[in-house]
Amino acid sequence: MSFALRNLCVLAYANGFTLWHYKAGPDPLDEVAGQGFFADAADMLTTGDMIMISAQDGGRLAAVNLAHGSPALTDVRL
Repeated sequence: MSFALRNLCVLAYANGFTLWHYKAGPDPLDEVAGQGFFADAADMLTTGDMIMISAQDGGRLAAVNLAHGSPALTDVRL
């Protein structure tokens, strides 16, 4: 499947930082975390935002990096 705006929601917002959640549904985690998946939400995302991704095959915490106007995700390792 492709990106669905209705599956992206804000969990918290403060000082220009937003913590998002994306419910991937049937989409595999690697597809959702791939380059350009969140391009349709580029006008809502800011570099440094974080997205919690929930998929059937796992979850991931990613940081947003707006490179050339299109969001790229970087895995967050704790």
